[in-house]
Amino acid sequence: MRTLPFFQLDAFADRPFAGNPAAVCLIDSPLSVEQMQDIAAENNLSETAFIDLGAGPDADILNLRWFTPTVEVDLCGHATLASGFVMLAQIAPRRASVRFQTRSGVLTVSRGAGDELLMDLPQSPPRPVDDASMRQRLAAAARLPLRDAVRGATAYFVEVDSPATVRGAAPDLTAVAALGTSLCVMAAGGGDPSGDVDFVSRFFGPAYGIPEDPVTGSAHCTLAPYWGARLGKTRLRARQVGRRLGELTCEVMDGAVRLGGRCQLVLTGTFHF
Repeated sequence: MRTLPFFQLDAFADRPFAGNPAAVCLIDSPLSVEQMQDIAAENNLSETAFIDLGAGPDADILNLRWFTPTVEVDLCGHATLASGFVMLAQIAPRRASVRFQTRSGVLTVSRGAGDELLMDLPQSPPRPVDDASMRQRLAAAARLPLRDAVRGATAYFVEVDSPATVRGAAPDLTAVAALGTSLCVMAAGGGDPSGDVDFVSRFFGPAYGIPEDPVTGSAHCTLAPYWGARLGKTRLRARQVGRRLGELTCEVMDGAVRLGGRCQLVLTGTFHF
């Protein structure tokens, strides 16, 4: 029987049981895709990350992969932040940063002020959805009147009128899955009951086995440039407002988005398979 060190964390959270749960497994010799997928399905979290420590924890670049309960994904923000926390707080605490080789290129997680971690992700600028029939499909899937609709690398993004509308959203998940990608509902953040932020969002990914993702780092690769352009800012505060609130800082840079957030370690153990 093989064993793997296992960590579960709440990412983009300032307390346990908030933010987005992610599992992080450490491997020192190869696993098959089928084995990683089985482990992710067993964990049944939105993502399980696998860090390859075969070259040692001080290697300049470590391989990182992410799996939902049903598929491998090209980019996952919160599980990358969680992986950075595991490396910098648990495995190699003398490091100032860690770089991961991923399907989306080399991603860096570094120490910020206090216990904040900073993560650089590739920017995915929003592209307008001009086709009237697609906008109708998006409105029907969201079950909401739309102010705007754009497309990013990970989802369609639809703007609605207020944080209250985002909080109350109950999309048609069958129709969302039929889009072939995910759906993010967003609004300007002024007047949100948890305190003013620049924007709020929720993210639905039934096509990937995730009815609702609690705090979606990769979505902010599009959300940050969208709201940065709308509000005339390069630094923004964001909140994802599903059942588990998550807080993020965003900085729009040339070709990248720098996300800041904290992680809470909630579980450590050993995975047997």
